[in-house]
Amino acid sequence: MFIAILAAGLSRRMRGADKLLETVGGLPLLAHLAGVAHETGLPVVVALPPKNHAPARHAALADSGARLIEVPDHAQGMAASLRKMAQSAPAQASAMLVMLGDMPEIDAADLRHVIAAANKAPGSVIRASTADGRAGHPVIFPARLWPDLVRLQGDQGARDMLKSEAVQLCPLPGQHALTDLDTPEAWAAWRAAGNT
Repeated sequence: MFIAILAAGLSRRMRGADKLLETVGGLPLLAHLAGVAHETGLPVVVALPPKNHAPARHAALADSGARLIEVPDHAQGMAASLRKMAQSAPAQASAMLVMLGDMPEIDAADLRHVIAAANKAPGSVIRASTADGRAGHPVIFPARLWPDLVRLQGDQGARDMLKSEAVQLCPLPGQHALTDLDTPEAWAAWRAAGNT
């Protein structure tokens, strides 16, 4: 298994700022999430726009130990990143844990929890959820689905593809599986609630 962090989006709703460079735990969010992912002991790969499009993102990850993969067609949406990650998967990997780069509440314990669920059900899709069953992220895709990921189009990610799968939900604490911060107001409210 390996961890793929999707960080090639355009942050359009941040009105000029980059949500993936907001500070969390004293680090840019991207570097923070890469560190969280490394705590699992799994290889970490990050999908990024080409360096000339997002030099600050590349710089934030320069010392992260993650493998950085550029997504030339990143403007096409999340499917472009999923395609690239599936194409770049290590040959021996049995599954890919997909994290979104804008979810600051995901921690190493969350990742270990979904990884443990996947280890108990090899070949199944595991999707993090809230305690009351609202599906979110991260999502673990077994290797058998990588050919389907390579064919994805658009900005809906793998949503339609998952409709034909018996997805197993894996509850995480609080709103960890759902908290993604896309606007300056969302970041301000999150910080006002005592998060740093």
